[in-house]
Amino acid sequence: MKKAELYKQVIEYFEKAMPIAETELNYSTPYELLIAVILSAQCTDKRVNMVTPDLFARYSTPEELAEAHPDEVFNYIKSISYPNNKARHLVGMAQKLCSDFGGEVPDTLEELVTLPGVGRKTANVIQSVVFNKSAMAVDTHVFRVSHRIGLVPKRCTTPYSVEMELTKYFPADLIPKAHHWLILHGRYTCKARTPDCQSCGLTNICKEYIKINNLKK
Repeated sequence: MKKAELYKQVIEYFEKAMPIAETELNYSTPYELLIAVILSAQCTDKRVNMVTPDLFARYSTPEELAEAHPDEVFNYIKSISYPNNKARHLVGMAQKLCSDFGGEVPDTLEELVTLPGVGRKTANVIQSVVFNKSAMAVDTHVFRVSHRIGLVPKRCTTPYSVEMELTKYFPADLIPKAHHWLILHGRYTCKARTPDCQSCGLTNICKEYIKINNLKK
């Protein structure tokens, strides 16, 4: 199957199976989403959503967070993975927002990655979710699902190479939604250890599924 046809079938499937696809992180402002995404690194969205209400209430603006001590922030996020580092990153991020961006979350990759705790993946989430840009954030779910289905070749061994391949074939206007299609599919169906292939409507084109079943014959 040609790559264009594969992507066409994947898009058609998700458009029907998952017409609404959006982040599961709770937030009300770009600033809050930025905090939540920084906290979500190597941590579940469910856990992040448990701690952010109190955190957002205490530090409702970048200015308030910029004046905080990391030890104080740590008390709010201590159940999150790597709380010490993330507490320092959050305070540093807020200070940078205030000093360089007038307290507003910037909308470009180049500016976002200058913030402490913000790498390319986090920056792409903000660009996509907040600003509806054609940015594809590649986390472990996107990386795994893309390879299993066959959306990207084996030579794509880094998140960046996967990002470049996906953005080449997904239509630009669909990339923000496609990002969540792949994340949610990986989180609930195409799971790392126990993929629920019986509930997946992509088995007829899934490279990994076809390979496994051919080996069983």
